[in-house]
Amino acid sequence: MKNYFITATDTDAGKTFVACALTQAFVNLNKKVAVYKPISAGCQQVNGLLINNDAKLLSEFANCDQNIREINPIAFKEPIAPHIAAARVNRELCLNEIEQGFDNVLQLKADINLTEGAGGWRLPLNTFSVKSLSIKARVTKPIFLSDFAVNTKQDIILVVNMKLGCLNHALLTYQTIIADGLNCIGWVANSASKNLMSNLDDNIESLEQLLPIPKLAQLNYYSDTQTSVHSKICTAAHTFDLTPLLA
Repeated sequence: MKNYFITATDTDAGKTFVACALTQAFVNLNKKVAVYKPISAGCQQVNGLLINNDAKLLSEFANCDQNIREINPIAFKEPIAPHIAAARVNRELCLNEIEQGFDNVLQLKADINLTEGAGGWRLPLNTFSVKSLSIKARVTKPIFLSDFAVNTKQDIILVVNMKLGCLNHALLTYQTIIADGLNCIGWVANSASKNLMSNLDDNIESLEQLLPIPKLAQLNYYSDTQTSVHSKICTAAHTFDLTPLLA
């Protein structure tokens, strides 16, 4: 059993697309793959449940018969920072709940467990106060979603959003992951925007030299509006080098 946590240099870097493509790549190898997205913000109410589109997309590629709440146990309606969304509904985010959800995933005995993070590596789960709500939280120490990855000792896959500033963001994120005592096992160059980065190839070459980990894939922006997201993900799945992940 292998456990991978997918993080990124920033939000909207394409973590879900990468997670789905990786899931499909493993499924293509006849692997049993379970997915986990512990926290989402930005959901629609469907039959009494808050459904996040990214979590739903993950559910359509995994092959362990998970329901949406098993995949995404903590969901908020507003597309804002999760700790602020939680404060607005008077809810406390805690590591125990997130880790329990992960334990439930492990019970499925999949070959591969893929967890998709939220935002970047240091996503806060609590705060000392939310001034706009006049709420004072009883917090003595900030906690982050990365603490969950550390506690569960998952290997990390870093999605680099290929845009201006990505070299700094990628290196700082990688160094923080290593400082946290985890193994960052590979990275993905993802062109998440239709606005192609200037000197893209040169920047990717720089990252290949600066990051001492293998590049698992280079994903281009799929601009064809006539092609479904599922088809784009299946196409991307064939571009991954899974060798470092199966070693």
